[in-house]
Amino acid sequence: MGYNYDDDVRKNVERCYKTALDILKPSKQELEHGLELHADAFVAEPYGFLPAAHVRIDLYDQWLDEGLHDMELRDRYEEYVLLNFIKDGTNYDDFKYVIERSGVNCIGVNAGIENNSVTELVKRLSYYTYLCDTYPEILQRCTTPEQMLEAKKKGKFAVAFDANAVPLPAHLENLEQALSFIRVFARLGVHMMHLTYNRRNLIGDGCAEPNDAGLSGFGRSVVAEMNARGVIPDLAHSGNRTAMEAAECSKKPVVISHAASAALSDHFRCKKDETVKAVAKSGGFVGVCAYPTFLRGTGNIASMLNHIEHFVELVGADHVAIATDCGASIGPLRHTEKVYRKLPLFDSWWPKEIPLAPYEVTGEMWDSMAWTNFPLFTVGMVQRGIPDDDIRKILGGNYLRVLKETLV
Repeated sequence: MGYNYDDDVRKNVERCYKTALDILKPSKQELEHGLELHADAFVAEPYGFLPAAHVRIDLYDQWLDEGLHDMELRDRYEEYVLLNFIKDGTNYDDFKYVIERSGVNCIGVNAGIENNSVTELVKRLSYYTYLCDTYPEILQRCTTPEQMLEAKKKGKFAVAFDANAVPLPAHLENLEQALSFIRVFARLGVHMMHLTYNRRNLIGDGCAEPNDAGLSGFGRSVVAEMNARGVIPDLAHSGNRTAMEAAECSKKPVVISHAASAALSDHFRCKKDETVKAVAKSGGFVGVCAYPTFLRGTGNIASMLNHIEHFVELVGADHVAIATDCGASIGPLRHTEKVYRKLPLFDSWWPKEIPLAPYEVTGEMWDSMAWTNFPLFTVGMVQRGIPDDDIRKILGGNYLRVLKETLV
């Protein structure tokens, strides 16, 4: 939600809201119109996270005292922050509160993990499935645009499932068997999958590889299978050549769910204009994220709006979305003095060898783009002169369209 956490979630929300307003400085008319437009529109985030809590430090210390190894600790941690936290103290009310403040109606939640392991993907998917089933008065699992729109009418938060990877068997016997779990996960409600996650895999090269060899022959079979099974190929973490070749060979829209523009930032997670044009030609969209390190520039809500505006000018509002890749944090942030030996899990995914210009991230940056500030993203687009109908497309219309075209 923000960078400087307070025990009171509502104080965090108000602080972040004021931070963004102080940067945007909208007129009274711009603010009122933007907030009304946001409340009326269908707002869908193609890729993000449900509100979650930090682990209570007494729990964390208890788990460490039990002598859990890192895999057990990760499982306990995820069960709490993604699922069990909602039963703890005031978290249930805070969960509903931050969703209401965001004005978001639907989220494509990251229900996957950064590898192709079927078992790990199932484990993560189970958390969100169980959460939706346990709290049906708040959440509704949805797999179609019609269900998502109906959930909004009922006052429920629509949850769709994305995955950070394509599920593949550990041992590949033949092409049919290799592709079989795409069908399985599509039946489980996963309708968007990353082809790669920063690094190279059997499908293609990620955006963090020094040499982008593009989409593999097997990768082309994967894209074809995704087209056939109603799964959107997500190129957010793919290399530019891999992304362009996937866009060219796909018979249905492909997307860059959450990224930023390489024309405005030198971060390796940003996409070149030619790549975005290829995605738009497929009928897909590019979603702008809310990470200061990706956006660069001022690194705050103004920079985020610069990237949105650039993509609108480049490919038109029919091919732009917002996917923060962030979520609201519930509860206080605490640190423990206890430590355990752990290998750096994500070093292989987030390489240090790619040189980036020094960039200092501040609390103001994070606060201004807090997930609960989503209505102010709309206000900012109003300020930039983007027409209301185009803003509605960016907020959720494009996601609904691409999902509908994919499911046909």
